[in-house]
Amino acid sequence: MAEIIDRNDPSAARERLAAAQAELLNALLANGPAPAGFDEQRLDVERRALLSKRRGIVRMLGPAVADELGDRFRPLFDAYALENPRRAGSRARADAAAFAEWCRAAGELSAKRKARWKFWQSN
Repeated sequence: MAEIIDRNDPSAARERLAAAQAELLNALLANGPAPAGFDEQRLDVERRALLSKRRGIVRMLGPAVADELGDRFRPLFDAYALENPRRAGSRARADAAAFAEWCRAAGELSAKRKARWKFWQSN
C-alpha cells in the first residue's frame, strides 16, 4: 500500500487507491482473484462471512421465499450470489427481489401471485 501514497500527486494517488479498493472488493464480493499482498485464505474466510451475511439479510427480507425453498435456499442463494455480485449503491430489498425472480425464472419458485385486495363498503 505504500506505493499508493504520493504526496506530490494527490489525484494520481487517489486513482491508484480507488483501483486497489475496487480490486479488493472484486475479490471479496465477486470471487475475483486476490490482489497482490493479500492472503488468499484470509480473503476466502471474509468472502464466506460476507456471503453468509448477505444470505441472512435476504432470508430476513423474504421469509416466504426462503420457506418455500426450504433446504434449497442456501445452495440456490449461493449460486445466485456468485452470478450476481452486489454492486455499489444496490439495496438489500432489491437484491432479495432479484433473487426471488431469479428463482422463479429457474423454475425453483411458484409463479408470483398477485395480491388480492378486498374492498369493504360501509353504509
